[in-house]
Amino acid sequence: MLHGRSGEVAALDSLVSSAREGDGGALLISGEAGAGKSALLDHAAGGDLRVLRAAGVEPESGMAFAALHQLLHPVTDLFDGLPAPQREALRGAFGEAAAPADRFLVAAGVFSLLTEAATEGLLCLVDDVQWLDAASADALVFAARRLAGHGVAMVLAARGEPPTWARGLDRLRLTGLNPGDTAALLAERAPVEPAPGVVARLTELTGGNPLALAEAADLLTAAQWQDREPLPDPLPAGAAIFAGPVAELSPPARRLLLVAALDGRGDPDVVLAAAGSDALAEVEASGLVTVGAAIAFRHPLVRAAAVAEAGPAGVRAAHQALAENHTDPDRRALHRAEATVGTDPDVAAELTASAHRAAERGGYADAATALTRAAELTPDRDLRARRLADAARSAWLGGRPGLAAGRLADARELARDPALLADLARLRGRFDLNSGDVAEATRLLLATAAEHPSTELLADAAEAASYVGDVPAIVEAGRLAAPLERGFLRDVLVGVGASLDGDPSGGPLLRAAVETARDFDDATLLLWATTAASYLGEADTAAEFATRAGRFARMSGMTGQLPVVLEFVATGERMAGRLAHSEAVAEEGLALAREAGYTNSVPAHLANLAAVAAIRGEEDRCRERAAEALSIAIPHRIGLRAATANYTLGLLDLGLGRFAAAHDRFTALAAAGPGLGHPTVTWRTSPDRVEAAVGAGELEAAAHVLAEFERWSANAASPATQALLDRSRALTAGPDRALELLAGAVTATGGSPFEHARTCLLYGERLRRAHRPGEARAQLRSAMETFARLGAAPWTERAHGELRAAGENAEGPAADALAALTPQELRIARLVGAGASSREVAARLFLSPRTVEYHLYKVYPKLGITSRTELARLLG
Repeated sequence: MLHGRSGEVAALDSLVSSAREGDGGALLISGEAGAGKSALLDHAAGGDLRVLRAAGVEPESGMAFAALHQLLHPVTDLFDGLPAPQREALRGAFGEAAAPADRFLVAAGVFSLLTEAATEGLLCLVDDVQWLDAASADALVFAARRLAGHGVAMVLAARGEPPTWARGLDRLRLTGLNPGDTAALLAERAPVEPAPGVVARLTELTGGNPLALAEAADLLTAAQWQDREPLPDPLPAGAAIFAGPVAELSPPARRLLLVAALDGRGDPDVVLAAAGSDALAEVEASGLVTVGAAIAFRHPLVRAAAVAEAGPAGVRAAHQALAENHTDPDRRALHRAEATVGTDPDVAAELTASAHRAAERGGYADAATALTRAAELTPDRDLRARRLADAARSAWLGGRPGLAAGRLADARELARDPALLADLARLRGRFDLNSGDVAEATRLLLATAAEHPSTELLADAAEAASYVGDVPAIVEAGRLAAPLERGFLRDVLVGVGASLDGDPSGGPLLRAAVETARDFDDATLLLWATTAASYLGEADTAAEFATRAGRFARMSGMTGQLPVVLEFVATGERMAGRLAHSEAVAEEGLALAREAGYTNSVPAHLANLAAVAAIRGEEDRCRERAAEALSIAIPHRIGLRAATANYTLGLLDLGLGRFAAAHDRFTALAAAGPGLGHPTVTWRTSPDRVEAAVGAGELEAAAHVLAEFERWSANAASPATQALLDRSRALTAGPDRALELLAGAVTATGGSPFEHARTCLLYGERLRRAHRPGEARAQLRSAMETFARLGAAPWTERAHGELRAAGENAEGPAADALAALTPQELRIARLVGAGASSREVAARLFLSPRTVEYHLYKVYPKLGITSRTELARLLG
């Protein structure tokens, strides 16, 4: 009976019931050893749901995917039902196939597998998660955060404080039992009725810990229960609870118990080969373990007691015996490492090979741990530094930035080889670029590239400088790239640098690069094509490249970089006027960036969400998102994102008709230096800046901005860019010339529907003022309908007001049906509407096919349709 845990039992029963009914979720139980966590898991397992169960064990905490394999082994027969990328990633993680290492694909595969197994509800129970290997922990928490609505309940139990990776999950914290519950528990165990004073002292001495109380009950004599003799002093606690029973075993039995404790899996063949089988009956009779397909411990504290009793020398000897009897190379390497004192190049090499195998399966964080130990075992200084550098890289890829920084610092202290020092500098620069001070990343990468020029290193330096908005550094990167061998990436670097430096040779280089990139299917190169198009002044072309980059990133196995890729995709979707899609992509990117530890990607997605909110007139949401973005972007000196966040506030003012406030914000934005402003944002916002200046009566400022816009767009061949130029010129021209320019601008093809609607609005306003209401109404009606479809409320209201002033008593337009969809539903609907199957959608969005169908079931009635054909027609 579970004494004193009625609230916890109710919470577990509710979660299990929700999974049975098709919902589900995750719960973390934490508490000290013996608090009753395992008993609660046993209670949860007693129902009618299918149960998958695993437990972390300390000896396997460095074995990538060990816990995951333990948990999912009973359902590996369902692999064939998963999307191909997820299926192969899981098989690779389990060592069944060679597959590209990717944390997100493995995690998505786990989520899909759990939902596939939940045909009638599924319960996953994972005990002692503080000892999970990092790869399993990453995948499980990824799935845990997405289980609601999928018929899966997951309960995790942690000793002590929960590990950092589990933060954010719903949590039950177990405390000690109160005196009443303690008395009830002891009454069941005591051979005589306990004296009240004894119960009170036991409660005080154990802190109400159920295991300590139960074990203490077995130690006390009748006289002690009746308070006629003193209680043992000290009363055993923690591992000491089992110290006595362990110490009473014979030496061969203690050795067998120790070997089983260190093996982790409790494989009888390995344990008995390493420790001998003569004492097996004695160990089993002690009740400390049960023997079957595996040697299972009565409680994890028995392991701790066995290890504590053996001492360091005994532990090393047991590890050596296990190493000699293991056929698995990874386990053998770990045991040899634990058995080694000092350095040993052979053991270090064996452990390094094991780490590389873990990394190949996607277990980067576990690989980092193994490489760190391999470095400790390495006598050669330069080789040790190289292994520490590899540990830093693996830790970064495994989402452990703190560990990565520590290993990198260790490597830099040892490194003497110039090539290795350059690699370390580049690695540090990449770390800073993704999660640290981007200006420092620029300085470091550019200095390293000056000494060791290469296209790849200069591309890193230019990327960092572009995030900062450091024009001289971007120009310098282009200058250093000029002598290198011609190629697409080199030409983009040189072309961007030349354009920013006022050199006309930059334009042709960028134009050639854009044309070359039209057939690319590599996401990284497509992002550089986005850069080339941006500096040509072709925002619509840049948006097209960004969207393609996102598509290929999902399909090509570079999903580990997906949060960064999605920055550009979300921006491209917004610039193309697809606001709902932009919001959906940014929400996805934001979640992935936070989970992956890409700190500097977070403000990009927040700023984009703020921009979407600004267009929609959602003032509170815009300000909240912008402020959150700035809180990261400014201290990290990410000028590109700080500028975008500040721009959204100006755009909000512009949409709400606060022209003077918008003009002030845009003026400050254009004057901001590196780390706060960015030339590309300045250029892209030129049409807004012109409109705000004119609206504020600052005609001289408007003319100045227009001149800058014309210089920036000198090499642009895009009709959409020309239309924006003509619209901006019209704002500063006389009445007749303005109408002429706007008439041409509204006929432009391509570009953003939002920008085209703004052009129609301005044209309609001027036609009305020119006393041509019939022509004005057509333009204003078109603008109003487009704004309404996009959800741009203040712009819709403005167009509606102008339309009524032009003599049309039109009702406000109906809301866009897509606005009723959640971001996840919209992402799915868009892919399905484009012809993707449920399995293809699942592969791209890290979902299961069952999840896709579940969301489609909700999408159809919201849109008033019943089939994929109708969905394709609606979104076409």
